[in-house]
Amino acid sequence: MPAGRADVPTDPLVVLEGVNKHFGALHVLKDIGLTVHRGEVVVVIGPSGSGKSTLCRAINRLETIDSGTIAIDGQPLPEEGKALAQLRADVGMVFQSFNLFAHKTVLQNVTLGPVKARGVKKAEAEANAMKLLERVGVANQAHKLPAQLSGGQQQRVAIARALAMQPKVMLFDEPTSALDPEMINEVLDVMISLAREGMTMIVVTHEMGFARKAAHRVVFMDGGQVVEEAEPETFFTTPRSDRAKDFLSKILTH
Repeated sequence: MPAGRADVPTDPLVVLEGVNKHFGALHVLKDIGLTVHRGEVVVVIGPSGSGKSTLCRAINRLETIDSGTIAIDGQPLPEEGKALAQLRADVGMVFQSFNLFAHKTVLQNVTLGPVKARGVKKAEAEANAMKLLERVGVANQAHKLPAQLSGGQQQRVAIARALAMQPKVMLFDEPTSALDPEMINEVLDVMISLAREGMTMIVVTHEMGFARKAAHRVVFMDGGQVVEEAEPETFFTTPRSDRAKDFLSKILTH
């Protein structure tokens, strides 16, 4: 089993049924059905333009969908207002481009959400933030501004910021694609440790090594559809679809 865990999660946490999304005439998500269980790590891969990031962004309603349903922990995605803000607090999101507040320190970035959205007292939020910054290896950067950190450090702060909200599920949208090669592993190592601890994770990535090591399941998308899904070993050694075989032949030879 991935990440040294023997369990196979069976409790549905994120459920998508018949999800469609258009950008004008472009049909970017086509009847997507996907269930992610509590404690499961699902890695979404596929060629550029296959709908992976749109899928990720739809799960916390950064992108609205045209039809179908998305539910988190049994609750349908709210359309707007306080209910949506509450849901977003339960769904941690780590972006390609860090999205940290440039004018706030690392510590302020991590405490802002719990204080504003969860009503946590500032001292408690700061104590928890320091533990999380320690966990991702950047506690010594707490009083710096994001611009003073490397890309890898900034992305680890972004992970700590998402974790500070104690989310039920973490979404990662190509979290290493903006990083220099030598910084990629420091971020992936944090993500692997989260997987080992049982965090529910949906990860859009080009990092096949991470998929092999940490995923319970690989979901392969192409042309806005889920073409196939399987355990990593099965997917990488015996993909069923021609599209997956073609994709793997291109990326695994480099």
